[in-house]
Amino acid sequence: MSPSRRNEEKIASSGLPLDVFDTAPVGVGVYRGDRLVLAYTNHAYHEIFGDRPLGMPLRELFADLREQADLDLLEDAFHTGRTARASAIPFTVGGASDAARGDAARATQRYLSFSASRIELADHEPGLLLVVVEETEQVTAAEQTRVLAEERRRALLRYESLTTALTQQVWVSDSEGQVIEHSPAWERTTGQPPEAIRGSGWLDSAHPDDRDELARSWRRAVAEVPEVFQYAFRLRQADGGYRHCELHAVPVREGGRVREWVSACTDVEERWLAERRSSLIRRASRAVSESPTAREAFTVLGSVLVPALADECGIYLLSEFSGPECKPDAGPLAVERGAAVARPGLPPGPPLRSEEVISARHAMARVVCERQPRHATFPPGAVPPDFAAPGTVAWLNRIGAHSGALLPVLVDGEVVAVVAAYVCGDRDPLSPADRDLMRELIERAHAPLSRALQLQRTQQVARALQHSLLTPPPEVSDLALTARYLASPTADEVGGDWYDSFVLRDGATVLIIGDVAGHDLDAAVTMSRTRNMLRALAVDREEPPGDILRRLDVNTLVLSPQESTTTCVLARVEGPPGGPWQLNYSVAGHPPPLLVTREGTACFLDDAQDVLLGGLFPEEPRKSSVRPLPLGCTLLLYTDGLVERPDEDLDQGLERLRRHAATLADEPLDVFCDVLLAHPAQTGRDDIAMLALRLPAPGESDVHRGERP
Repeated sequence: MSPSRRNEEKIASSGLPLDVFDTAPVGVGVYRGDRLVLAYTNHAYHEIFGDRPLGMPLRELFADLREQADLDLLEDAFHTGRTARASAIPFTVGGASDAARGDAARATQRYLSFSASRIELADHEPGLLLVVVEETEQVTAAEQTRVLAEERRRALLRYESLTTALTQQVWVSDSEGQVIEHSPAWERTTGQPPEAIRGSGWLDSAHPDDRDELARSWRRAVAEVPEVFQYAFRLRQADGGYRHCELHAVPVREGGRVREWVSACTDVEERWLAERRSSLIRRASRAVSESPTAREAFTVLGSVLVPALADECGIYLLSEFSGPECKPDAGPLAVERGAAVARPGLPPGPPLRSEEVISARHAMARVVCERQPRHATFPPGAVPPDFAAPGTVAWLNRIGAHSGALLPVLVDGEVVAVVAAYVCGDRDPLSPADRDLMRELIERAHAPLSRALQLQRTQQVARALQHSLLTPPPEVSDLALTARYLASPTADEVGGDWYDSFVLRDGATVLIIGDVAGHDLDAAVTMSRTRNMLRALAVDREEPPGDILRRLDVNTLVLSPQESTTTCVLARVEGPPGGPWQLNYSVAGHPPPLLVTREGTACFLDDAQDVLLGGLFPEEPRKSSVRPLPLGCTLLLYTDGLVERPDEDLDQGLERLRRHAATLADEPLDVFCDVLLAHPAQTGRDDIAMLALRLPAPGESDVHRGERP
């Protein structure tokens, strides 16, 4: 087979036929397609790699290559479009005949330089252009020169290291790593007397938390003898404090054996502080930005502060945000322990969400009014009562806290929280640099905290609006009425669930249950608008519920065509005093009412089931249905949160509710509702609204309604 592969391939970007590379002095290979199938090689390529058949994928072509990672570079160049280059890399394959026989013993190692680039072939198919040069002779010659220069390089490295160390703490150790000579600079820096430094005594100047690992690393270096040993640790200063330093130790050889070590320590405290600052700011900005709620944002902020800057961090949310008008004598301050983080090993702290009242003279209250941080240092276990929230003083004393800082969290001109950070044990008191860094981290979190707090305020408004509309059911002679509303147990979201009940002029008792899709202020506003509109329509005309919902459809389509998805049940309990009674009802896309007889039979009322509000054409009527209500029965209207679970079909939840309600037919109405709510309260994810009505049993009258929600 000819070593030159000719075909009609062209490189699209240049229009050049590939055969222009046939006589090139460097190896050229072209691969095409995702599998990188060999499409062209020139004579030099054949001389370098032997006979590699066209039409085979790259991985199969070089199955005999020991350095398979080199193929990763070629594939990466193809897939990313970034040119891959390598110089004088080892390349070990068998000869063409050896590879065919699988004779690995005759494989030889050579050295190559290559460049691989993604190209577009003339048919617009992607390809890879590989240009390769063999440099085995040059590398072999260079290796001989390198071996001769290695000792000279080592000597130069030692000289540079020693020259750098002239103004640093320097000492000399024997071949076993034991100090035999020291410098006055080390004594001045650490305060260690000369006799305490010798041998392994210099290790005593390391911070207790760093000492054991430093000793192990030093023993390993003495045994393995690296060219340069480097280790960063905290070095005790003569004043008792600690600063970060970096140890450099260089072996001194003679006759091929290590005779001694020359070591020097460089103060890197400023560099360490700068690196720590950058790292913490990145962590805080990223973590807080990804937090969906203000409470979670404060929690992740605490996890950045602990243990990097403090041992414990509590974040106290203000019940009412403090604006610029706050005065020092404004009175007590109500705070809630909304987030807390303690370093591992400390005992559990006080519970979250416990509201506390702080006196106006307390340091935390002054931080809020003055908008300036405060700090204090005190004997371990003697935390001033006016420098920690009352609920944490005993715990802080138990862990031996001896220093702390209180910092205000300002968002959009208001103080919304106070960060209380404390250190304990052997840790140094909070330094001015630590306090400044804490303040900067809090300030850097302003934007995401502002967004989270704005969402929290919106939710508070929506929640207040929602609860203002959940009015108690009316007092109705002979009928017992009770209602329940349960917010979602798994989120701080606001639902669009509502219930309503009132008595019309004709004596009928109206029951309404509804649900607006969404969990935000828009859902609450839509719920409010729909509830009030339905109330007005029901009072305006005494007509079947389906007709009233039909008029609500028309009003919604005309006045608010963009409204969210809404479902509801509208029912009238009709009958003279003392009965008999009947239920006249209509269902708009909502779970059906449940009727439970006093004998324990339960069934769903689904005769008037229809589509959700706004889902009918204007000329279509809505269904209404009438069902007699037996004495002693219980009628339950509810929202889907009572029956829905994420891991099952709605029909399963409905059947579970039917069976459960049937067993509660003899229970008082309040107990009936509370027991039905108990299980969804633990497993559900949605809000739940319930409205229950019970008729008197035979011989009973003037039944008292259930307890108000």
